[in-house]
This record gives sequence, C-alpha cells and structure tokens, in this order.
Amino acid sequence: MKFSEIKAIDAHGHYGRFPHADDLLEKFSSASGAEVAQRASDCGVEWSIVSPLEGLMPRGRETQVAPANEVAFQEVPSVKGLLQYVIVNPLQPETYDQAREMLKSPHCVGIKIHPEEHAYRISDCGDELFSFFEEVDAPVMTHSGCPNSLPAAFVPFANKYPKVRMLLAHLGNGAGDNGKVDLQVRAVQAAEHGNLWVDTSSARSILPGLIEWAVEELGAERLLFGSDTPLYHVALQRTRIEMAEISDEAKRIILRENALKFFSLEDV
Repeated sequence: MKFSEIKAIDAHGHYGRFPHADDLLEKFSSASGAEVAQRASDCGVEWSIVSPLEGLMPRGRETQVAPANEVAFQEVPSVKGLLQYVIVNPLQPETYDQAREMLKSPHCVGIKIHPEEHAYRISDCGDELFSFFEEVDAPVMTHSGCPNSLPAAFVPFANKYPKVRMLLAHLGNGAGDNGKVDLQVRAVQAAEHGNLWVDTSSARSILPGLIEWAVEELGAERLLFGSDTPLYHVALQRTRIEMAEISDEAKRIILRENALKFFSLEDV
C-alpha cells in the first residue's frame, strides 16, 4: 500500500512489554522500540513520541515509574524515529524532579500522565500537576475518557492554568460516561484559553464519521494524529486519517503540522 507523501508524527506511542494474563495478547501488544519505529517508518511516520509501557503497567500504585523513565531515557535516543515522553505520577513525587532533568534533553519532548493506570483521580491531583506543568513549560499528553480521567475534569484546570498545553488522548473514548463519543471534543470546546487538544488514538476512531465530525466541530487545528502503538496497529490508524472525508490540507494538519507546533519540533 502506498501512503501519501506526508511525513506523519505519531503523538501517542509506547514501547516495551504489555503485561497480560493472556500470553497471546501480551505477545501481540508488546514491541521493542526498534519494532515500533520500523512499523511507523513502513507507513510513512517520521517520528513516534513514546513512553515505556513498564512505567504504566500493571495497573495500580505498585508500578515503579522512575526506573522505567531512566531506561527509556537511555534507549529512545538510540532508535531512529523515536522521541520520549517522560512519565509523571503524582503518587511518586520523585518523578517530578526526574522530569525536570529529562526535559532538558532534546529527545525528551513532553510529559505523559495516566490517571487510570496509576490509580488517581485528576480532580484530586489537578492543581499539583498543572502547577508543575506550568512551571516546566512542557507539553503534556494524558489518557482520557475513563472514570479517573473524564475529559470534563481537565477543563477547570486548563482554564485555571492557561499556559499549560495538554493533549487529551483517545478521541471518542467514553468508557467512564456510558460510552459517549463526544467527551473529548466537548472538553476542547470548553477550554477558555484554547489550550486543550485531542488525539485520534482510539478504537472509536474507526467509526465512520467520527474523525470528520470532530474536524467539523473543532477544526483540524485541534486534532493530532496518534496511534497508541503497539496496542493498536499504526498503519491502520494512519489509514483512517488518510481516507477520512476531509480536505488534504486538514489531513496534513492532523498528521504533521499540529504536532510540530504542539511539541515545538523543527520541521526538517
């Protein structure tokens, strides 16, 4: 299959082992950094911004984030096509100082948070987190759509901390609110300072019309391409944008231009 000439940037990737009781599911959902980068390259993705699955799973408070960040900090620069998110967990305060240091490196381009996997409510930790995000002035990507991370719960903090730039993951994910598909879009619309975006990394994105509706509601400038690789197949997620019933310019904006701006990347 031939993809367009757009050199895409995947704003939502992972690498490493996906722990699961089902051995086959663990096998299919795990991938090394090199495997993630190769799959991306094969479908015209120039950069994948990744966090280590070992820093997010298994779900719960026992996951040790700092060691996973350290390993990623050493591994990611050695793999062409990868950039790093440093994971911050407010229940593990050492990750704040770790992020301060790692964000000084050019290959560490943003912060990742995951209220679901780390088992805290954004409504309880929002002030602490957002004040830190504002301090370090780094873009942030968060899981959204589940009980601890309903998109609407981020809005008061986005409005209180206007300098924070946050990407809500998983367009259409409404697992925490009766399966609603509009939660991320409504949150982006409610952000008074235009400092919320949404990525396309969701199983719901394959729904006919969802990508197109989101572009109508928000404009292409508020959507970033994300795949959630290796949990989802990056080529499938890219194809959904390539074949969307939107303009070629909107596809370019979603697949590349928005990420260049959001992460302050040089266009090479």
